[in-house]
Amino acid sequence: MKLSEIKKQLSTLEQITFMLPNGELVPNHFHVTEVGKISKHFIDCGGVERKENVANFQLWNANDYDHRLHPEKLLNIIELSERVLNIEDLDIEVEYQGETIGKFGLDFDGKNFLLTAKQTDCLAKDNCGIPAEKPKMKLSELQANQSSCDPNSGCC
Repeated sequence: MKLSEIKKQLSTLEQITFMLPNGELVPNHFHVTEVGKISKHFIDCGGVERKENVANFQLWNANDYDHRLHPEKLLNIIELSERVLNIEDLDIEVEYQGETIGKFGLDFDGKNFLLTAKQTDCLAKDNCGIPAEKPKMKLSELQANQSSCDPNSGCC
């Protein structure tokens, strides 16, 4: 989800809820302690220089159970961050503390913002010897091999 998309959704909501990948909701007294821009400048395993930028939200729970972040307040924080930090319309990455700090993508199901699992990947598969994944086929869809015996031919 990009910043423009969350801003559009926030403008239509009465309350904000975040759902973890396991279906649990982030407690409704969460805080958004940071909205920022994270820049990553790196060399991949194939020797290619790369740059990535994401908008980052950090969610945090405190023991102030009467706290509730309203959509218009988060929208104001996002817009201030865009102006002050010159954040463009970037993809959003969300940090949330579970047993350790997790980094999630963000989606929306019409009611809840969904923290989506992120995966690592090799960006230079063609340069570092990773074989292409072979297509999976169902045995029932394979044609009989011409060089093999037919079970009803009497040859085996």
